[in-house]
Amino acid sequence: MSTPLLEVKDLTMHFPIRSRGLIPRTVGHVPAVDGVSFSIGAGEALGLVGESGSGKSTTGRLITRLHEPTSGQIIFDGQDIAGWTPRQLKPLRRDIQMIFQDPYTSLNPRHTVGEIIGAPLEIHKLVPKQGRLRRVQELLEIVGLNPEHYNRYPHEFSGGQRQRIGIARALTMQPRLLVADEPVSALDVSIQAQIINLMKDLQKEFNIAFLFIAHDLAIVRHFCPQIAVMYKGKIVENAPREELYTNPQHGYTRSLLSAVPDMRQAVVGGRRERIRYTGKEEVVTTTER
Repeated sequence: MSTPLLEVKDLTMHFPIRSRGLIPRTVGHVPAVDGVSFSIGAGEALGLVGESGSGKSTTGRLITRLHEPTSGQIIFDGQDIAGWTPRQLKPLRRDIQMIFQDPYTSLNPRHTVGEIIGAPLEIHKLVPKQGRLRRVQELLEIVGLNPEHYNRYPHEFSGGQRQRIGIARALTMQPRLLVADEPVSALDVSIQAQIINLMKDLQKEFNIAFLFIAHDLAIVRHFCPQIAVMYKGKIVENAPREELYTNPQHGYTRSLLSAVPDMRQAVVGGRRERIRYTGKEEVVTTTER
């Protein structure tokens, strides 16, 4: 078996709870991520799903080192980067990039698209100054945008187009791993499929590994052969796609699956069972569809 590109072992992130008063002090900690472990091979995709507050987005930010982990290992290409300093991490930024959830706030409104996509090229000195414009236009074309629109501002684009700009920015340094944090949840349903198909094409063309973070199991199913389910900071189930959808083992997974819209049920009508997971048991309710 080949060595995984990314291997996460017992990853933990505790946020401090501070007291109020003239001299705030730490009185406790909240475990946002509590002993998470998984691996992703080169060019593969792992879906990380769970409801809001489950710790999935924090996990993504730990892997990209936007957060400092409390403990655990983040082994990328054979090296544990969990304790690396910002100076050590700078070269690694080329290999691990992030696609953010909200295309409206993740792009600087004061910068043109050319400046946004070209900034990493300048910071990491990957392309000579005279070649940056051409590279920016190439990236815009790769993600399906008009390369001549490099001098426009983010507000001149739709939500789907802005997310394409965010993807182009992430591709600038030819990363080996992309952490996609709810990349389509802020978009119209009609646009979501287009962005998913774009990422699938990029994964195949450039052999990019994906950690695809989402709360919607229906979307993850089309992108990720392997899916991990998070609940209260822990991974409660990690299984191949077909196995998880046809034979879920954990009550929380069954609860998530029961919330996925069933188009066949909508056509025939009738009642449908919904499962609500309370932490210890499953509560089955019947709803009209």
